[in-house]
Amino acid sequence: MKDEYDFSNAKRGAVASSKGKTRITIMLDDVVIEAARASAESEGYGYQTVINNTLRQALLSDKGKTAKPDQNPAVANVGHLKKGITASELKSLEKKLSEALSEIHHVMELEVRS
Repeated sequence: MKDEYDFSNAKRGAVASSKGKTRITIMLDDVVIEAARASAESEGYGYQTVINNTLRQALLSDKGKTAKPDQNPAVANVGHLKKGITASELKSLEKKLSEALSEIHHVMELEVRS
């Protein structure tokens, strides 16, 4: 270890690149986070990636903008999510996330009614 280090050219901030992403603080229901973590664990992703992909899919489908598989930003950026993942694996994950989202909506509706 050196006695002194030169930090004159150092920059403060996140180590990870934030290109195309914005850090926010958000409150989510415990059931949402649990479902995302379960999906993430079984697929080998981080739970925040699962939440982001689920939101992206839900927002695009709500606007009637379902992208073709070759135009899907998640498929185009496959290397960003996990090296070596195929488009079919990503499609499978999106299907599972959609199912999880439907279940979350169902649970939330039941909570509102009671």
